[in-house]
Amino acid sequence: MSETLRVFMITSEWPTPQYPHQVPFIVRQVNSLRQAGVDVHVFAFRGNKNPLNYARAWKQAQAEITKGHYDLVHAQWGQSGLLALPTRLPLVVTFRGDDLEGIVGDSRRYLLAGKILRQVSRFVARRADAIILVSEHLSKYLSRKDFMVIPSGLDLERFRLLPRAEARQQLGFPADKKLALFVGNPNEARKRYTLARSVVEAIPEAELVLAWGVPHDQIPVFMNACDVMICTSMHEGSPNIVKEALACNLPIVATDVGDIYQRIGNIPGCVVLPDARPETITAALRQVLQRGKRVNSRNTVLDLDETILTQRVIGVYKQALLVRH
Repeated sequence: MSETLRVFMITSEWPTPQYPHQVPFIVRQVNSLRQAGVDVHVFAFRGNKNPLNYARAWKQAQAEITKGHYDLVHAQWGQSGLLALPTRLPLVVTFRGDDLEGIVGDSRRYLLAGKILRQVSRFVARRADAIILVSEHLSKYLSRKDFMVIPSGLDLERFRLLPRAEARQQLGFPADKKLALFVGNPNEARKRYTLARSVVEAIPEAELVLAWGVPHDQIPVFMNACDVMICTSMHEGSPNIVKEALACNLPIVATDVGDIYQRIGNIPGCVVLPDARPETITAALRQVLQRGKRVNSRNTVLDLDETILTQRVIGVYKQALLVRH
């Protein structure tokens, strides 16, 4: 191994000209690793559930791994790990949610493609030298128990507190409206955007704000401008939007998925929903809006600073190298 750690990172999600604001948490991790002195080469591909896309990407990735002088491979998501196999290099895999929990279709049922993805991820996990999970609950989908839980990190300088009036002025939002924030792709079935929209529409004084396809550096402004964030997902790994909202002291109403209960369950002013019935969500949302206060939550996420978590990821890299050597 050279003095500088050289990592070949494979990811099935990465910003594109069409979608420049995708996966900011992956981009942030890569940038933080580089700032810490790790030489990271990103190999991004789009599988789109098409075996031919995976075959072409596998051939390209294997060629780059062979000709490069890398110390290890880091796959983001289980399906990305396929491209590294077989490999003479240590393999680290980060599992982030869908890869182990499955894919939800428009009918809000888990698709066959999601079941296949789960099996692929388990196959990859058995061959990995080290495993990172973004949330402890994902471990129930794996037979292995040797893993490290490392959530996606936060840029706490970007996600800081702003006066609500100033944030609303920046975005052109009304000063006198109760605003509920939804962050995510409204077309992604597991997010259940239509459910969130119908719930907010049932509260006359409230209005739903959708933050999707906007630059990531604008998300903190949205969070400081709104009165509450609503998360109606069917499943999550460790949703960064929840941790980012906590960094902005924004009250949260959310389904009990991923590590959400761990994050907000004991914070006064936040509500973990016992079920996803519209009347349950509406009652919780009314409760938070009537309270009308920010929460005291920023201190609960200070340990998620990206620079801190980067050192833990580097520690996993070193562990994987020891396994092989």
